[in-house]
Amino acid sequence: MLEGLIVSIDAMGGDDAPGIVIKGIEYFLKHEGKNRRARFLLHGDEKALAPLLSKAPLTKARSEVRHTELSIAMDEKPSQALRRGKGSSMWNAIESVKQGEATIALSAGNTGGLMAISKVRLRMKPGVQRPALAATWPNANGMGVVLDVGANVDCDAAQLTEFAVLGEAYYRALYKVKSPRVGLLNVGSEEGKGNDTVKAAHERLSQSELGLNYIGYVEGNDISMGGAEVFVTDGFAGNLALKTAEGTAKLIGTYFRVALQNSVWSKFTTFLNMFALRKLRKQIDPRNVNGAVLLGLNGIVIKSHGGTDHVGFSTALGKAIGLAESDFMEEIDRTLDALHEEDVDIGFIA
Repeated sequence: MLEGLIVSIDAMGGDDAPGIVIKGIEYFLKHEGKNRRARFLLHGDEKALAPLLSKAPLTKARSEVRHTELSIAMDEKPSQALRRGKGSSMWNAIESVKQGEATIALSAGNTGGLMAISKVRLRMKPGVQRPALAATWPNANGMGVVLDVGANVDCDAAQLTEFAVLGEAYYRALYKVKSPRVGLLNVGSEEGKGNDTVKAAHERLSQSELGLNYIGYVEGNDISMGGAEVFVTDGFAGNLALKTAEGTAKLIGTYFRVALQNSVWSKFTTFLNMFALRKLRKQIDPRNVNGAVLLGLNGIVIKSHGGTDHVGFSTALGKAIGLAESDFMEEIDRTLDALHEEDVDIGFIA
């Protein structure tokens, strides 16, 4: 039986699972996890995992395999995943958190299925309507957090307010910043801009005495320029922004590769500036910010990008362990309690 900080992993989730999952754990342990105390509970097909673990000695030494031949397909609808998912690698990974066997769950599998199963098995924290998917985002000042990025296409003002509270606590736990700035994503920063839902959420956050460093409306360009640390929006706009940023980063990378190999002179200057170019490539590499957390659950669940490689999965794993080692859940409980007490005091109705 594993002891200590246990990460429960859906070893069969992802476009290239289970290969990238095992390679990702091994990569993490080789590069930054040597001194981390985490152990891994791997849920998946033992026959498929055995040969992979034989080539990953660091992972094998820290892992226990829980066999199941069932897995959730990447294109499966959330309702189907919930109905037919019991006993699958994703279901079992989440169940281990529910039963207290693991501190945190990690999956690169079907996003809708992960949200549905997590919500049913772990349940929402008191007063929280639906979980929010929060993604980290590089910007001019360091890192930001955007939520929701796909879990909830339609949101009301109460949910956006909850997202602000959840995202602020998440940022504090992840980056050890005492008072991160919280902004509400809108089509303009002027007071009269936005739809009724955004305006209502803005009014609620502006009047709040929760101690949030709420700075009001922010625009899409502020996400990359560092106009705030926490950006609150619905899942429709958040997911569009996330996918657009990922595509832009890949396009810039392609342009650089073509330009730097365009002539003998460009190849020579590329060699001279190799260190700076490697640093730039790392900064715009989406793999280095992989891993979104489902906020608002009675447990911590991390969603890795389904199409990532072992480097990206390693990033998500590091984020999962960092959260498990923090006081994240206590901060979430404290701020949610304060929010709900304030709602009662002012008679706020969603």
